[in-house]
Amino acid sequence: MFKNILALVGLVAIIASGVLYMNVKNTLSEFDPGATKAYTELVQNILKYKDAASATVWRFPVEEGLTADDIEKSLKNIANELNIANVGELPLSLDIAAKTEKPYRFVKIFLFCNSLTAAQMLDYNDAFSAYLPCRISLVEDKTGKLWLYSLNMDLMIYGGKPLPPALKAEAIKVKTIILEIMERAAEGDF
Repeated sequence: MFKNILALVGLVAIIASGVLYMNVKNTLSEFDPGATKAYTELVQNILKYKDAASATVWRFPVEEGLTADDIEKSLKNIANELNIANVGELPLSLDIAAKTEKPYRFVKIFLFCNSLTAAQMLDYNDAFSAYLPCRISLVEDKTGKLWLYSLNMDLMIYGGKPLPPALKAEAIKVKTIILEIMERAAEGDF
């Protein structure tokens, strides 16, 4: 009798696994073709960095010898060249220093946006407002090294059901622009 119970439990487990596999397969078939790669990279980054924040950003080290002022000018010039608007800046380190009455390492957040693309994203899904505008942070780490950070847009672009083709093309264009701004600014391109 014990043998029969174990066989029945095994049969139920096999059937349940098959049903679960088919449900997952059917659900995933509705996702963008790039979803598997985006989620695989996310999991790899979570395992590498051991935290979700570090796993979901792009980071570029700033070349030695460049100052925060150099990078700020570079970010603005490149953004202007690539026709993406600088819609705001948050000098976070100055605010922290004013509130604590102690100097704080350099941290400034730049907000870049193509408002027409933003409107398309919002027309598609209001939740995309949390990704707007695109932020690039210039951060002096605790050792004094400057870094550029921005939110990795791949999950927004590829992480669910496919975006309409025109919207996906616009989102990829903005992703390309943000990465180009960061890469060139980190190298001191003015």
